[in-house]
Amino acid sequence: MVQTSRTFRTAVVLASASAALGLLTACGSGEGADAPEAVAGTAAPMATDGDGETADSSASPDGDAAGETPTSGSAKPAEPSGSGADSTRSAGGTTTERCHTSELRASVGPNHPGAGQENFSVVFTNTSGHTCTLRGYPGAAFTDADGKQVGSDPERTSGSPGTITLKPGADAWAGLSFSNPEISGAKTATPASLLVTPPNERDPLTVDWKGGEVPVSGNASKAKVSVLAPGSGE
Repeated sequence: MVQTSRTFRTAVVLASASAALGLLTACGSGEGADAPEAVAGTAAPMATDGDGETADSSASPDGDAAGETPTSGSAKPAEPSGSGADSTRSAGGTTTERCHTSELRASVGPNHPGAGQENFSVVFTNTSGHTCTLRGYPGAAFTDADGKQVGSDPERTSGSPGTITLKPGADAWAGLSFSNPEISGAKTATPASLLVTPPNERDPLTVDWKGGEVPVSGNASKAKVSVLAPGSGE
Protein backbone atom coordinates (compact mmCIF):
# COMPACT_ATOMS: atom_id res chain seq x y z
CA MET A 1 0.00 0.00 0.00
CA VAL A 2 2.87 2.36 0.82
CA GLN A 3 4.46 1.52 -2.51
CA THR A 4 1.20 2.22 -4.35
CA SER A 5 0.79 5.65 -2.71
CA ARG A 6 4.38 6.56 -3.49
CA THR A 7 3.91 5.56 -7.16
CA PHE A 8 0.69 7.59 -7.37
CA ARG A 9 2.35 10.71 -5.89
CA THR A 10 5.21 10.35 -8.37
CA ALA A 11 2.72 10.19 -11.27
CA VAL A 12 0.92 13.30 -9.99
CA VAL A 13 4.16 15.25 -9.75
CA LEU A 14 5.17 14.24 -13.29
CA ALA A 15 1.75 15.12 -14.66
CA SER A 16 1.84 18.52 -13.00
CA ALA A 17 5.30 19.24 -14.40
CA SER A 18 4.15 18.20 -17.87
CA ALA A 19 1.11 20.49 -17.67
CA ALA A 20 3.25 23.43 -16.55
CA LEU A 21 5.66 22.84 -19.42
CA GLY A 22 2.73 22.76 -21.84
CA LEU A 23 1.43 26.05 -20.44
CA LEU A 24 4.81 27.70 -20.85
CA THR A 25 5.04 26.43 -24.42
CA ALA A 26 1.58 27.80 -25.28
CA CYS A 27 2.47 31.19 -23.85
CA GLY A 28 5.66 31.27 -25.87
CA SER A 29 3.74 30.89 -29.15
CA GLY A 30 1.30 33.73 -28.47
CA GLU A 31 1.12 37.23 -29.87
CA GLY A 32 4.36 38.22 -28.20
CA ALA A 33 6.39 35.77 -30.31
CA ASP A 34 7.78 36.66 -33.70
CA ALA A 35 5.80 35.14 -36.55
CA PRO A 36 7.85 33.00 -38.99
CA GLU A 37 9.00 34.96 -42.00
CA ALA A 38 7.50 33.86 -45.31
CA VAL A 39 10.20 32.95 -47.82
CA ALA A 40 9.52 32.98 -51.55
CA GLY A 41 10.05 29.61 -53.19
CA THR A 42 12.78 29.14 -55.76
CA ALA A 43 11.58 25.96 -57.46
CA ALA A 44 10.36 27.97 -60.48
CA PRO A 45 11.16 31.51 -61.59
CA MET A 46 8.47 34.13 -61.00
CA ALA A 47 8.00 36.47 -63.93
CA THR A 48 7.69 40.13 -62.95
CA ASP A 49 7.47 43.38 -64.81
CA GLY A 50 9.61 46.43 -64.25
CA ASP A 51 7.32 47.68 -61.46
CA GLY A 52 7.68 44.48 -59.45
CA GLU A 53 4.21 43.19 -60.35
CA THR A 54 3.79 39.51 -61.06
CA ALA A 55 3.74 38.96 -64.79
CA ASP A 56 2.15 36.38 -67.03
CA SER A 57 4.59 33.47 -67.07
CA SER A 58 2.90 31.45 -69.81
CA ALA A 59 4.78 30.81 -73.01
CA SER A 60 3.88 30.55 -76.82
CA PRO A 61 2.25 32.36 -79.93
CA ASP A 62 -1.34 33.30 -80.67
CA GLY A 63 -1.33 33.61 -84.45
CA ASP A 64 0.59 33.21 -87.68
CA ALA A 65 3.70 35.27 -88.22
CA ALA A 66 4.61 36.45 -91.69
CA GLY A 67 5.89 33.39 -93.52
CA GLU A 68 5.66 31.21 -90.39
CA THR A 69 2.99 28.78 -89.30
CA PRO A 70 2.27 27.76 -85.69
CA THR A 71 2.80 24.00 -85.55
CA SER A 72 0.33 21.58 -84.00
CA GLY A 73 2.59 18.52 -84.27
CA SER A 74 3.30 16.10 -81.45
CA ALA A 75 6.52 17.81 -80.42
CA LYS A 76 6.21 20.18 -77.48
CA PRO A 77 8.94 22.84 -77.44
CA ALA A 78 10.72 23.71 -74.23
CA GLU A 79 8.63 26.22 -72.35
CA PRO A 80 10.55 29.47 -72.32
CA SER A 81 11.32 31.38 -69.18
CA GLY A 82 10.07 34.87 -69.77
CA SER A 83 10.50 37.66 -67.30
CA GLY A 84 8.42 40.09 -69.32
CA ALA A 85 4.87 41.16 -68.55
CA ASP A 86 2.07 41.88 -71.00
CA SER A 87 3.34 45.44 -71.23
CA THR A 88 6.33 47.54 -70.22
CA ARG A 89 6.12 51.13 -69.00
CA SER A 90 8.96 53.50 -69.80
CA ALA A 91 10.20 56.32 -67.58
CA GLY A 92 8.13 58.75 -69.66
CA GLY A 93 4.95 56.81 -68.94
CA THR A 94 4.65 55.25 -72.40
CA THR A 95 3.36 51.67 -72.36
CA THR A 96 4.78 49.12 -74.81
CA GLU A 97 3.10 45.72 -75.24
CA ARG A 98 5.16 42.55 -75.35
CA CYS A 99 5.71 40.92 -78.73
CA HIS A 100 3.20 38.21 -79.62
CA THR A 101 4.05 35.39 -81.99
CA SER A 102 1.69 36.72 -84.64
CA GLU A 103 3.89 39.84 -84.75
CA LEU A 104 7.18 37.98 -85.18
CA ARG A 105 9.09 36.04 -87.81
CA ALA A 106 11.64 33.41 -86.74
CA SER A 107 14.81 32.44 -88.58
CA VAL A 108 18.08 30.62 -87.91
CA GLY A 109 21.43 32.17 -88.77
CA PRO A 110 24.44 30.35 -90.24
CA ASN A 111 26.64 28.05 -88.20
CA HIS A 112 29.72 29.57 -86.53
CA PRO A 113 31.60 26.48 -85.32
CA GLY A 114 34.38 26.73 -82.78
CA ALA A 115 36.01 24.79 -79.92
CA GLY A 116 34.11 21.63 -80.80
CA GLN A 117 30.76 23.45 -80.75
CA GLU A 118 28.19 24.17 -83.44
CA ASN A 119 26.78 27.66 -82.85
CA PHE A 120 23.64 29.09 -84.43
CA SER A 121 21.57 32.21 -83.79
CA VAL A 122 17.79 31.98 -83.41
CA VAL A 123 16.42 35.33 -84.57
CA PHE A 124 13.03 36.96 -83.94
CA THR A 125 12.09 39.86 -86.24
CA ASN A 126 9.26 42.27 -85.45
CA THR A 127 6.98 42.14 -88.48
CA SER A 128 4.22 44.28 -86.95
CA GLY A 129 3.68 47.98 -87.52
CA HIS A 130 4.32 48.92 -83.89
CA THR A 131 7.04 48.63 -81.25
CA CYS A 132 6.92 45.65 -78.85
CA THR A 133 9.23 44.02 -76.30
CA LEU A 134 10.84 40.63 -75.66
CA ARG A 135 12.46 39.41 -72.45
CA GLY A 136 13.81 36.03 -71.39
CA TYR A 137 14.63 32.72 -73.09
CA PRO A 138 12.93 31.31 -76.19
CA GLY A 139 11.63 27.78 -76.27
CA ALA A 140 13.16 25.44 -78.84
CA ALA A 141 12.71 21.87 -80.08
CA PHE A 142 13.93 19.93 -83.11
CA THR A 143 11.31 17.93 -85.03
CA ASP A 144 11.30 15.41 -87.85
CA ALA A 145 9.20 15.57 -91.03
CA ASP A 146 6.20 14.14 -89.14
CA GLY A 147 6.36 16.82 -86.48
CA LYS A 148 7.70 14.49 -83.79
CA GLN A 149 10.36 15.85 -81.47
CA VAL A 150 13.94 14.79 -82.12
CA GLY A 151 16.15 14.71 -79.03
CA SER A 152 15.44 16.47 -75.77
CA ASP A 153 14.62 20.11 -75.00
CA PRO A 154 17.67 22.39 -75.01
CA GLU A 155 19.06 23.49 -71.66
CA ARG A 156 19.24 27.18 -70.76
CA THR A 157 22.63 28.76 -70.25
CA SER A 158 23.12 31.17 -67.37
CA GLY A 159 22.25 34.77 -68.14
CA SER A 160 20.45 37.87 -66.93
CA PRO A 161 17.32 38.62 -68.99
CA GLY A 162 16.79 42.22 -70.01
CA THR A 163 13.84 43.84 -71.75
CA ILE A 164 14.52 44.24 -75.48
CA THR A 165 12.50 46.89 -77.29
CA LEU A 166 11.88 45.97 -80.92
CA LYS A 167 10.81 48.64 -83.37
CA PRO A 168 9.17 47.40 -86.59
CA GLY A 169 11.78 45.41 -88.55
CA ALA A 170 14.18 45.11 -85.58
CA ASP A 171 15.68 41.79 -84.39
CA ALA A 172 16.41 39.96 -81.16
CA TRP A 173 18.42 36.75 -81.02
CA ALA A 174 19.38 33.84 -78.79
CA GLY A 175 22.28 31.44 -79.23
CA LEU A 176 21.60 27.77 -79.97
CA SER A 177 24.64 25.53 -79.60
CA PHE A 178 25.57 21.87 -79.25
CA SER A 179 28.71 19.73 -79.27
CA ASN A 180 29.97 18.49 -82.62
CA PRO A 181 28.72 14.88 -82.73
CA GLU A 182 31.85 13.72 -84.54
CA ILE A 183 33.87 14.83 -81.52
CA SER A 184 31.47 13.87 -78.73
CA GLY A 185 30.43 10.55 -80.25
CA ALA A 186 26.76 11.24 -79.57
CA LYS A 187 24.04 9.54 -81.58
CA THR A 188 22.56 11.90 -84.15
CA ALA A 189 19.51 12.67 -86.25
CA THR A 190 18.83 15.23 -88.93
CA PRO A 191 15.77 17.31 -88.03
CA ALA A 192 13.43 18.73 -90.63
CA SER A 193 12.46 21.75 -88.55
CA LEU A 194 13.21 23.79 -85.47
CA LEU A 195 10.27 24.98 -83.40
CA VAL A 196 10.93 28.26 -81.59
CA THR A 197 8.64 29.98 -79.11
CA PRO A 198 8.96 33.62 -78.03
CA PRO A 199 9.02 34.26 -74.27
CA ASN A 200 5.60 34.40 -72.60
CA GLU A 201 3.87 32.98 -75.67
CA ARG A 202 2.36 29.53 -76.14
CA ASP A 203 2.55 28.35 -79.79
CA PRO A 204 5.83 27.89 -81.64
CA LEU A 205 6.94 29.15 -85.03
CA THR A 206 8.40 26.60 -87.45
CA VAL A 207 11.76 27.21 -89.14
CA ASP A 208 13.27 24.86 -91.72
CA TRP A 209 16.41 23.32 -90.21
CA LYS A 210 19.40 23.46 -92.55
CA GLY A 211 22.10 22.90 -89.93
CA GLY A 212 22.57 19.18 -90.54
CA GLU A 213 22.84 16.51 -87.86
CA VAL A 214 22.19 17.25 -84.21
CA PRO A 215 23.00 15.08 -81.17
CA VAL A 216 19.98 13.25 -79.77
CA SER A 217 21.39 10.77 -77.24
CA GLY A 218 24.65 9.67 -75.65
CA ASN A 219 27.57 11.91 -74.72
CA ALA A 220 27.02 15.69 -74.79
CA SER A 221 23.66 15.25 -76.50
CA LYS A 222 22.02 18.31 -74.92
CA ALA A 223 21.73 21.45 -77.01
CA LYS A 224 21.82 24.78 -75.15
CA VAL A 225 19.94 28.03 -75.67
CA SER A 226 20.93 31.45 -74.35
CA VAL A 227 18.93 34.44 -73.13
CA LEU A 228 17.65 36.83 -75.80
CA ALA A 229 19.77 39.84 -76.76
CA PRO A 230 19.26 42.74 -79.21
CA GLY A 231 20.33 42.28 -82.84
CA SER A 232 20.68 39.28 -85.12
CA GLY A 233 23.75 37.68 -83.55
CA GLU A 234 25.87 38.24 -86.65
